Amino acid sequence: MIAKKRSALIIAAPLALSAAVIFMWLEAGAVAAAAQAQPAAVRPNPVVVGQPMPDFTLPVYQGGTLTLSSLRGKNVLLLFPRGYAAENYWCTICNYKYVELTELEKALQIRKKYNLEILVVFPYGHETVTAWLEALPGQLESIRKTKNPAEPDKLDDAARRRMEGWRGMFPADYTLGKDEVLAPFPILVDGERKLSMSLGLFQTEWGGRKVDQNIPSVYVVDAEGVLQFKYLGQNTMDRPGYDYLLKVLEVVNAGK
Repeated sequence: MIAKKRSALIIAAPLALSAAVIFMWLEAGAVAAAAQAQPAAVRPNPVVVGQPMPDFTLPVYQGGTLTLSSLRGKNVLLLFPRGYAAENYWCTICNYKYVELTELEKALQIRKKYNLEILVVFPYGHETVTAWLEALPGQLESIRKTKNPAEPDKLDDAARRRMEGWRGMFPADYTLGKDEVLAPFPILVDGERKLSMSLGLFQTEWGGRKVDQNIPSVYVVDAEGVLQFKYLGQNTMDRPGYDYLLKVLEVVNAGK
């Protein structure tokens, strides 16, 4: 009886070992297949001022693609709006700053003046960028109504503080037609977030909100392709004014 049990154990052990090996092999194959099915994570490699800006190619919302190095010979202002500030809620300051820049271009023709191209990069696909652009008229109207309520003397303390705060943050009144799509600059569609992630800008939680977004940032690349200026916001209110950026562009354009 003991001999028979030993024989059974001798036969069962290799079978169990073989089954374990097959299971591990199948599990490893499944993990490898899953890894191939998902895009590889992009390791952040923030560029340093004074070094060449890494080249990239992205789809342009208005059509075609754009490669950064194709703009060599021009200065480039790269803007990374935050996009979403919360689920189903756009960053109001980003909307205002975008429209403010388009008005600045109309008034001063800064692209011609500073030998400049302006690129706006969103970490979303084409459909979400469309939604952002289509929401702009309503966002501007919301800003205007908050700044200029119908009966300001009837506001409670919280609403009055909000009114005064927005008047300081958004001093100008901008309006767009209901169906107007404002896209005078190339809008780059970074739907896979490769550029945003490589620069360390894409976040799923930032500013106290959990949502897919970029840290609002500004990069200035000179005509030789070298990064001369960058600014990453510490919070949603923290971003350089265009009066300051124009001074930066004056220095960059002069080659100083």
